[in-house]
Amino acid sequence: MLDHYFNRIYIINLKSRSDRRREMADELARAGMSFDDSAVRLFSAVKPDDAGEFPSIGARGCFLSHLGILTDAAEGAAGPIAILEDDLELAQDFATRAPAVLDALGEKSWSIFYGGYEAGSFEAEGLNLVPPDLGLRTTHFICFNGPAIAPAKKYLEAILARPAGDAQGGPMHVDGAYSWLRKDNREMATYAAWPPLGNQRRSRSDIAGPRWFDRMPGLNKAAAVARRLLRSQR
Repeated sequence: MLDHYFNRIYIINLKSRSDRRREMADELARAGMSFDDSAVRLFSAVKPDDAGEFPSIGARGCFLSHLGILTDAAEGAAGPIAILEDDLELAQDFATRAPAVLDALGEKSWSIFYGGYEAGSFEAEGLNLVPPDLGLRTTHFICFNGPAIAPAKKYLEAILARPAGDAQGGPMHVDGAYSWLRKDNREMATYAAWPPLGNQRRSRSDIAGPRWFDRMPGLNKAAAVARRLLRSQR
């Protein structure tokens, strides 16, 4: 389904997280796709050795992974792209709601689209225009129209080159970087689906790092089973 609206669908995944690849295969199937589809690209997530000036190693890796995708898309003149993080869980009614939302998006002159995010709610169901000053958290389902890709890449590169705490924006979580991008480039029309078309799956975090029960043999498998049970009850 998504390949009808986006030329490339990037999925960010650490090579070590085969559990998330399996779960993403299920999510893709729910959207009528698979890893074998020509539009789907599995992007090997960046895993730096240290945090540098970022809040954490995971935050730096996530930022560099998004920048790597924007660079790849810009060099390939990819057109509209979707970036999915491997902890994405599509909404239960994704198949029924997504076509109308994405059809409406296609009728707009849009730059950025959030299929999933954390923020407040919008008044109207469906597609909503996001004010430039409204920060949106998380980037598990974010999309860029073709003309917005190169400017977004350039903006993230500028953030990367500045010191932490710089008044113009230094190293930060990538969701914050995208919010700064929208605030500083108010002409970039941004839309979001309400309710979100996808949420973050309950899973061991690559940003915050594993918790104690994720590091212990046996308990890590039990934690994974518990998360699946919790998801099935939502």
